[in-house]
Amino acid sequence: MTPVKLAVIGAGLIGRRHAEHVAAEPRSALSAVVDPTPAGRAVAAALGAPWFPSFGQMLSAERPDGVIIATPNQLHVRNGLEAVEAGIPAIVEKPLADDLAEGERLVAAAEKAGVPLLTGHHRRYNPMIRKAKEIVDSGRLGRVLALSGHFWLMKPDDYFEADWRREKGAGPILLNLIHDVDLFRYLCGEVVSVQAHSSNAVRGHAVEETAAILLRFANGVLGTVTVSDSIVAPWSWEMTTGENPVYPQQDQSCYQIGGTHGSLTIPQLEIWSNPAKRSWWEPLVRERVHVAPEDPLRVQVRHFCDVIRKGAAPIASGREGLNTLKVIAAVQRSAETGATVELG
Repeated sequence: MTPVKLAVIGAGLIGRRHAEHVAAEPRSALSAVVDPTPAGRAVAAALGAPWFPSFGQMLSAERPDGVIIATPNQLHVRNGLEAVEAGIPAIVEKPLADDLAEGERLVAAAEKAGVPLLTGHHRRYNPMIRKAKEIVDSGRLGRVLALSGHFWLMKPDDYFEADWRREKGAGPILLNLIHDVDLFRYLCGEVVSVQAHSSNAVRGHAVEETAAILLRFANGVLGTVTVSDSIVAPWSWEMTTGENPVYPQQDQSCYQIGGTHGSLTIPQLEIWSNPAKRSWWEPLVRERVHVAPEDPLRVQVRHFCDVIRKGAAPIASGREGLNTLKVIAAVQRSAETGATVELG
């Protein structure tokens, strides 16, 4: 089949990675890079793709089959609406929006127009996470009762030289925890209430640097998550999965999921269980489930092609991205007020 023509809007760090994967995937072709900056033009030239400073100018020259939007957060809704109004399927990088009401507007517009809208929660496409979901859904762990998650790492001082990284909304709750919460929803279902506390005790910036969160899921699962960008530690998705080679990989886990018949560690995919009677006096056995690793950004490109060409249901739809954003907003509200926040 003719490759699916995909344009990438925004050529920053993540936009460039998207463009590289689109260009490398046999099922897709990089039809354009849209970015008004010289850096964007350079990315297009390096990948042999046409460059345009705006979405409108791209449309005037050639219409892509789909777009991947990797612009700054405050432009996600505007760019997403441009795609919807043009009837072009889109992946919008996380967070779907920087405002819940605007996110609702974008998702509603896409659903009304019947235009596929996806959110860039690419970790859902990781083969290890797909296997973890298969294990949980199979009942192998029994009734799932609890999950525990860590995002502990150290962002160096020079990371905060950019002014916006010291302001509210630029902390690990929105920038980092949003990925973890999306995976927790994917693995364990909908979150119905949130309780959180946060601190900026080390750097003293307006933005939080550490937070502790309690999540209650509709099916009764309870989740505890701690997040900090001020702790030297190996326990985070970034440091344990090897998904992004810029982080030195550690043989540690970042999530544990516990059930009445067994527990699961992620990313190792170790299942712990009693071979006979379930008891704290009985021996435990450990089974490690192996999966072939693959870059989830590349898998996401292939899935997007299937959505466009074959009508496949989005794995991480715009609605899913919005629901994850609602949980993050509840975490932020609870941390600010100290109150438990219920989600509808």
